[in-house]
Amino acid sequence: MTEQTTHTHGAWPQLRVADWAGTRDTLHMWTQIVGKVRLAHAPLINHWWQVTLYVSPRGLTTSAIPYGSGTFDIEFDFIDHQLCIRTSDGAVRRVALEPKPVARFYVETMRALDEVGIEARIQAHPNEVEPAIPFAEDHRHASYDSTAARLFWHQLLQAHRVMDVFRSRFTGKVSPVHYFWGAMDLACTRFSGRPAPQHPGGAPNCGDWVMVEGYSRELSSCGFWPGGGEEGAFYAYAYPEPDGFAEYPVTPGDAFYSRENGQFLLPYEVVRTASDPDATLIAFLQTTYEAAAERGGWDRAMLECDPHRLQGFQ
Repeated sequence: MTEQTTHTHGAWPQLRVADWAGTRDTLHMWTQIVGKVRLAHAPLINHWWQVTLYVSPRGLTTSAIPYGSGTFDIEFDFIDHQLCIRTSDGAVRRVALEPKPVARFYVETMRALDEVGIEARIQAHPNEVEPAIPFAEDHRHASYDSTAARLFWHQLLQAHRVMDVFRSRFTGKVSPVHYFWGAMDLACTRFSGRPAPQHPGGAPNCGDWVMVEGYSRELSSCGFWPGGGEEGAFYAYAYPEPDGFAEYPVTPGDAFYSRENGQFLLPYEVVRTASDPDATLIAFLQTTYEAAAERGGWDRAMLECDPHRLQGFQ
């Protein structure tokens, strides 16, 4: 049966998690495969930033990946619904995005890479999920609703756009706005500049050393995840979480601290239906960051900046 999806004509689309759960879970596995290809060839950068995907004008992309003396990239195109592999010597291969098991997508993607001369030895099972079915054996996840995939991309487009504005207000160390395929979330992380206590790990099917690297510095992180609510949720957390963080007054009023998840959550639909969605999300991102910075004693005068500081010189 075809999965049912609904949407609004506004910039922030409606997409109920229950209506596309099958496609979401299949796409999660597909992005893990592509992300692991990037992991196999990109040099380590702070906190695994070299493994992420990025929102693009057509979907999600790896950006350029070094290979020998050239580069290649891989893009999920949610307009034409194909995975596009391109190399700097001009080779192109495409894999259709359509209802198919993860096992078939894995074989087709590896074959396409081989055809353009890219060797990609990856850990061929997913991380941060339970159970972790090897890609070549995964016939459970096989849904692909093209409308839902495109709507999800439009959710990411809007979240990315506003999170990038929020990112511009910080002059300290701050990550790009990027998609982590382990948990399938779009994230942006600010850092105080201080070291953090060693993370205990504990993510399913993921070595503790992965989390130790990811959380080696004190941070305030925010993002969007297509779960945790009727239409997904925006989140924000601090590591280490300072005393009083959970009690800090954040906005909008529909935001709340989830002790189960150890983070603030704001349902996506609250943003989507707000009279000013951008301002509503910015308020959540700013006040949850302030919860970390104020309660954690960050040097805000040194770390924050005016994003309009050069307007008079243009």
